[in-house]
Amino acid sequence: MNKFSLIGGALLASLTLGSCTQTKPPTTVTPHRTIIFVWDGMRPDAISQQDTPNLYALRQAGVNFTDNHSTYPTFTMMNAASFATGSFPGTTGFYGNTLWQPGPKGKDASGADVDFQQPAFTEDYAILTDLDAYYKNQLMQVGTLFQAAQAKGLKTAAIGKSGPAFLQDYTRGGLILDERHVYPASLAKGLQQAGIALPKLTPVAYADGTVTLGADNGDPTAGKPKVLLADKVTSDPSTATTELNADANSYMMSAYLNYILPTEKPDLSLVWLRSPDSTEHTYGVGTAPFRDALHTQDALLGQLQAKLRALGELDSTNIIVVSDHGHSNVAGDASLFPLRAIAGGAVGAPDQNGYSVSGDVRTADLMTRAGFTAYDGGGCVNDPVLSGIKADGSVVYAPKTDTDGSICGKAGATYITPSYRVPATVPANAFVIAANGGSDYLYSPAHDPALVAKAVRFLQSREEYGAIFVDDRYGKLPGTFPMSQVRLENASGRNPDIMVSFNFNADAKVQGFPGTEYESAQNNRGMHGSFGPTDVHNTLVASGPNFRSGFATTTPSGNVDVAPTVAAIFGVALPKADGRVLLEALKGNEALKLSVTARTVAPETAATGLTVARPTDPDGKDVNSALSSYTAQLKVKTLIQNGHSYTYFDSAAPVRK
Repeated sequence: MNKFSLIGGALLASLTLGSCTQTKPPTTVTPHRTIIFVWDGMRPDAISQQDTPNLYALRQAGVNFTDNHSTYPTFTMMNAASFATGSFPGTTGFYGNTLWQPGPKGKDASGADVDFQQPAFTEDYAILTDLDAYYKNQLMQVGTLFQAAQAKGLKTAAIGKSGPAFLQDYTRGGLILDERHVYPASLAKGLQQAGIALPKLTPVAYADGTVTLGADNGDPTAGKPKVLLADKVTSDPSTATTELNADANSYMMSAYLNYILPTEKPDLSLVWLRSPDSTEHTYGVGTAPFRDALHTQDALLGQLQAKLRALGELDSTNIIVVSDHGHSNVAGDASLFPLRAIAGGAVGAPDQNGYSVSGDVRTADLMTRAGFTAYDGGGCVNDPVLSGIKADGSVVYAPKTDTDGSICGKAGATYITPSYRVPATVPANAFVIAANGGSDYLYSPAHDPALVAKAVRFLQSREEYGAIFVDDRYGKLPGTFPMSQVRLENASGRNPDIMVSFNFNADAKVQGFPGTEYESAQNNRGMHGSFGPTDVHNTLVASGPNFRSGFATTTPSGNVDVAPTVAAIFGVALPKADGRVLLEALKGNEALKLSVTARTVAPETAATGLTVARPTDPDGKDVNSALSSYTAQLKVKTLIQNGHSYTYFDSAAPVRK
């Protein structure tokens, strides 16, 4: 590879002092193979010598970014788009994990027809392909790192979790191995010839029969079954001991290390494995399965390093370990919903060292009870524990039975909230909600300002909801931020009308780890997606020939900065990226000093005269009479590099008085 000039020494203006700092002249960098290893949902405070010795050592040896930021909303697919492009949602026009975009037609990875009248979950390569076709090959409205690398003649490989791994190379210019298919056919056949099985659904991607499975192929990307309480719905973190995806992750890393890396020799790889995230969702942060997920994921990092060492390429390869987001435990206010013990497969007495029995919120149901017309595309939900068990032992939602199947489609089904499927014709006054986890998206097909303002006021009137962001077309609604302020506003109108973060408590602890939040009702014990600091602040570690050694930087960085930095290493351009090259982490820039300003901003006016309901009653009858106003606070850091301003969002929280 040829050497090239890396952006280096411009004059940097300090926002706080108005002074200048200096850095070295531009340095010359030799490109090196780079592997981006995504640990889905990895919290920085979970890195330790005991649980993750390989990652701990890598962090000590390379660059530790102590103030890295996930893109809000802090979901997997939103951050997959940021890794792919170096940009925020407003620039990419992509709004996963779950979005509402009626109109496309197509199938999912299993070959089943997709009903795009319902909100679509985008962690599926086939659904992403359907959306791309609908958007006229503009699923994302800016170019990607992989496209730029491929245009320069570099070979790329995207490995791992279906959806985010595929999104890196959704135009299919390189090698792809995800949980549901392999591309191109030559790679699939090469793996088979090497004695490596294929994901079970791979033949669905080849309708012409080009790729078939051997009789002994099996299902190498299958997860393990969940351990459940006696209710057969809620996970049991008290008895579960192992993570859910060890076998699938091991298979994909093995295929990468034993065939793709040594045989195909990609210059740029992204390996995205779903641990510890899936296990965190099921059992929560701090539990035994969570720690098992840390151990198994760290062992895979060790295998990667060992393989590179065996190939004689460890010292010439950059390894970037990054997470898409942090992760929080799902729980409501502990004074209303104390943690409880679990014994004999059932929820027991209050126990400060116990497990959460609250935090699940179904926005479509709450809005319907408040007089709105609302849909979320989901059927009946049976959520007997995490929908809330109050301090006196009573439940927030009494379970019901669908005696004749008219409500849930199955006679005898137990549920706490009914079906809210989106009808073929959506009423003009309706909201369609894409329930995403730590934040919800609200779509108003009519774009009615009065209706949007009414919905915002409803959200402000319930303690479960946090900071609210509204499409700029609606002006400055009291207590809210315009979407453009956090880079969510899309010029083509792809963004929802309202985005709302669920409320969080950054200090509350469950199983020894701080950070709890409410979530869309999904029966999860762990969640992310909120604008809380536990979700926003995520892991970023870089080590290798292009990076400094033994350096911990407190300068803010973000997931949007990863692609521009890798692009700079390879000498390719990402002209529309929102992120920056992380110059301070690269060799040759040791003298670089960057000035940062931290500030807190709030909406110009607060919402007043509210009747604020507690989460203990879905009908809003349990009122917190001490509260009647709502506003929010957005914590921001601004950095100047080479004359350009870069903004990092630390958190956004509601302020109710």
